[in-house]
Amino acid sequence: MQIAIIGAGNMGGAIADALLQQGTYTIAVSNPTPSKLQRFVQQGAHVTTDNCEAARQADIVVLAVKPWLVESVLAELSGQVALTHKTVISVAAGITGQQLCQWAGPEVTLFSVIPNTAIARRQSVTLIVPVRATAEATDAVCRLFEPMGMTFVTDEAHLAAATALTSCGIAYALRYVRAATEGAVELGMKPAEAQRLVAQTLRGAAALLEPEGTHAETEIDRVTTPGGLTIRGLNAMEQAGFTAAVIAGLKASTL
Repeated sequence: MQIAIIGAGNMGGAIADALLQQGTYTIAVSNPTPSKLQRFVQQGAHVTTDNCEAARQADIVVLAVKPWLVESVLAELSGQVALTHKTVISVAAGITGQQLCQWAGPEVTLFSVIPNTAIARRQSVTLIVPVRATAEATDAVCRLFEPMGMTFVTDEAHLAAATALTSCGIAYALRYVRAATEGAVELGMKPAEAQRLVAQTLRGAAALLEPEGTHAETEIDRVTTPGGLTIRGLNAMEQAGFTAAVIAGLKASTL
């Protein structure tokens, strides 16, 4: 299978790196700045500054460009490349399915895909919205992104909420890391040591939820003993509006 990645910025570059490491696809990467392409040559990709050249022989075309460039790139491709039998994936946030259908033309298989920045560490939650696609095509796109973390198929109506949880959620989780680290420093710890402990604690908390889908409150109950330190801390956080602040942040992120 041949894949073209249009755009070699942070997201396009991370996707290209992950696919090249798998070694199961023929990859072409295009970008207007040649210097951004050199590292992909060393990994075995075909590189070019011509988007149409990259896409012409591809089975899947990944549009990893800024949202305001999607329309012009699709216009460029549509004018010179037969997209009818290709799968076109947009990873640009804020582009609707209706816009993709309008810009790509009829009979093109279309997806809106939203990874998060953890894709650079192969730990992304990648949201997949089949805009105009068969179940078979959806399975193929899921297989493409699964080695980069976790995939989650959703619809456009729920994309904003899912994006708040996963893409914005990276920042929210890291803000907790920063706050916890600052608290530890006030208690006498060194910042680097505190951050390392908090990061591993978050990994452990996530691992507790994964094997059988344990509810978060169940795991909280296991660590909160009557009259203990943990319940005191949780209650103090709630009095400061912890849960309300998280919910308010998620809602604000969907506007």
